[in-house]
This record gives sequence, structure tokens and C-alpha cells, in this order.
Amino acid sequence: MNHALSVRLFSFLTVLGLSASAVAATTVQIGPSGKTFASGAVACAINPATGAQAATIQAGLFNPSAKTTATVRLNGGTVAKVTAAQPAVPVWLADGNNSVVVALSKRVADTYTFTVQADFCSLPDTSGNTFSSDGTLEYAASGKSYALVSPGCAFNPATGNAQPFVNLFDNGTYLLNVSINGTPLTQLNGTTRKAVPVFLGAGPNVISAANGTLSTDYYIRDGGDGTCTLP
Repeated sequence: MNHALSVRLFSFLTVLGLSASAVAATTVQIGPSGKTFASGAVACAINPATGAQAATIQAGLFNPSAKTTATVRLNGGTVAKVTAAQPAVPVWLADGNNSVVVALSKRVADTYTFTVQADFCSLPDTSGNTFSSDGTLEYAASGKSYALVSPGCAFNPATGNAQPFVNLFDNGTYLLNVSINGTPLTQLNGTTRKAVPVFLGAGPNVISAANGTLSTDYYIRDGGDGTCTLP
């Protein structure tokens, strides 16, 4: 993405008028005009046109006045018009490089770029994983890691929101590179850092724990709408 300015999404939910189900990522980026925005990261969701998982972002107007309108385009084709009453729309991305433009006029248009890897939204096979007798823990087929099955709710300092999360554990002294939806999160080593809370975004989330090139453990967790209520 070619815009350095990134701001936390929770600050703008009310301003943008986005529903919780529309939240595709925990951050958004604001265009050079200061009047448009796009998601800070690509997410996966069910495309209602196909019924299948697909890569998507949200794009539209940032803090619009009553008469502000814009056209959202993807790779040169028009996706939708956005207005103050309907300031954001989902944009379904293709594999490879994507250019999303939010055009306020012929002269003012902000461009956002996204790259989608092939099979980005294909869920990995976790059929080899096993579960503890009480069903609370899921163990990877490799035996090198395990994770809580049911998400809890906690404050995420990275977003300032309460979000669902699961704890991921190193099941030994393995060096595990942990990622969430393809984004590197941290490294576990079983000694100085044995576990990490993994916060979930909206929809399905893929948690991975890679032991170099030897093995990669996968866990799939549903983050609901990406928010939760603390007790």
C-alpha cells in the first residue's frame, strides 16, 4: 500500500457509518486528499455474489459532508457510488495486483494498491489436528503447538478495542513463527516465550505457527464481527 498514514479503525466507525459486519481490518488508511479511506489490510469474507470466500477491503468517504459523493473503482472498472448516507462499500479483489481508486472528481482521486496472493482465502487443511478430551484445546498434527478452541474476549492495545482472541502455545522448545491471516505476529521458542494471545478479526481467521521449513501448524477460528463485550 502506498500511503503511509494509517489510523485505527475504531476511531472512525461512527464517523464513517460502517456496521460491525463491514469491518474488514483493524486499521484504515486515509488518502492524500484527506477525504477518502480504504482498509489497511486485505481480509477474507463470503462474497454474496458467489457464496465463496474472497479477498475484500472497504473503501469510501472519510468524514463526508452531506453533499459529498465519490466513485469507487477497481482496476479501472466502476464498483459503486458512495455518499454521506452510504459512505463505504466492499471491494472484492482479484488475485495479483489491485488498484482501488476513490474519485471525488475528475481532478481529485485517491489511489490505494493491494496485492492478493493466489489462494489467499483458501482455508488450510486442519483435519490432522486433534483435540483434548474436554474439547478445550486443539493440538496441531505436528505436535509442536496447540491453541484454545473457544475465543475469549480481551482489550487489544494495538487497536484500542475489545476483541475475541485465543491463546497459542509452543508445545515444547520449538522455534515457531506465528502469523494471523498471513501477517507475522511474533515468535515463540518454548522458553522465554511459550504462549501468545492471537486477536481475531471479523470472519474466519487462519493462525499459523511455522517451525522453519520443517512444519507449519494451522488453526482456523471464527472472529464473528471482530468485536466483543468485556464482562
